[in-house]
Amino acid sequence: MKFVIAPDKFKGSLTGFEFCDAVEEGIKMVFKDAEIIKRPLADGGDGTMEIAKYYIKGETIIVTVNDPLFRPINASYLYSDETKIAYIEMAEASGLKLLNVDEFNCMVTTTSGTGELIYDAIEKGATEIILGIGGSATNDGGMGMANALGYRFLDDNGQELSPIGKNLSKVKSIDDSNKNNRLDSVRVKVACDVTNPFYGLQGAAYIYGAQKGASENEIIYLNQGLCNFAEIIKNRYKIDLQKVSGAGAAGGVGGGALVFLNGELISGNNLIKELADFDNAIKGADWIITGEGQLDEQTLSGKTIDGVVTSAASKNIPVAALCGSVSISVAQQEKFGLAYVSSIVRGISTLKEAMENSRENLVNASYNFASLLK
Repeated sequence: MKFVIAPDKFKGSLTGFEFCDAVEEGIKMVFKDAEIIKRPLADGGDGTMEIAKYYIKGETIIVTVNDPLFRPINASYLYSDETKIAYIEMAEASGLKLLNVDEFNCMVTTTSGTGELIYDAIEKGATEIILGIGGSATNDGGMGMANALGYRFLDDNGQELSPIGKNLSKVKSIDDSNKNNRLDSVRVKVACDVTNPFYGLQGAAYIYGAQKGASENEIIYLNQGLCNFAEIIKNRYKIDLQKVSGAGAAGGVGGGALVFLNGELISGNNLIKELADFDNAIKGADWIITGEGQLDEQTLSGKTIDGVVTSAASKNIPVAALCGSVSISVAQQEKFGLAYVSSIVRGISTLKEAMENSRENLVNASYNFASLLK
């Protein structure tokens, strides 16, 4: 039998790679000659960089760039000289995780460091860049990122503006005469799993501004800035960002990447599946085994299992989900398209105990599942 093992991580207990090894061990107890294909996945959130590194065969590149407050820091990204693919997470250079809580202030933060990472990857010869945009500390519409790549944003006096959130409302023109020419020959894919518009009550400032340190009045001001920025972009590039689903992601970087990098917004889930050549790998499989820490109603909201089920359904392959905890009904399971679902926890245990024993429990659950197929 052919089994494809395609999990997300069990946060805090098992990586996707460890999940694959444990499930293989359990299956091989029953089917000694089983063909096992391991395709650990991710949805663009925590842990995605390690999964991406595995598939693009990349090395970690460390570059000194600007943090969200223009302070020099060492930030990393992945680059494969073999595939010419770079994987960049903007949180490494422009993330909230780089700031103390009392420094959160998206009026004055910038995505400049993310642009500097992109610049470095392009200079190294990257022909494809995958950009993860979660966890940002910014609301600059991608202005800082673009500035690092040669774009200049000018006020009504023709003076260059610092690329920060509060200056979005002051932008009157965009000068791209000195943009990095290599951008035109680089394909940029943006891992974007939100659908927020660029501005408005569901836009970047109103939905995410508060968690990035903006007051109520500042949120209103930032939203007005995004409106102005979108209008300038529409006049200059004939692109209406407000009509682009996901343009408001990461303080407007979703839209900024589309305009300034000619980027394509794709779900993180689908990006990783593409890197893993997943749809080809599952051809001829008898079962796909997936899993994540918690299976609940949110699982179909762009999560890894959602992507697995979608691919499996196109080839009529049944999917088994082995999860840390399960809180869905039989009706929801059928709606999800899962042929088999099981929580791996054995006996009565605390969360701590369950996490500590997750590998042993997963081996056991995999053995029991395989036994049912004998």
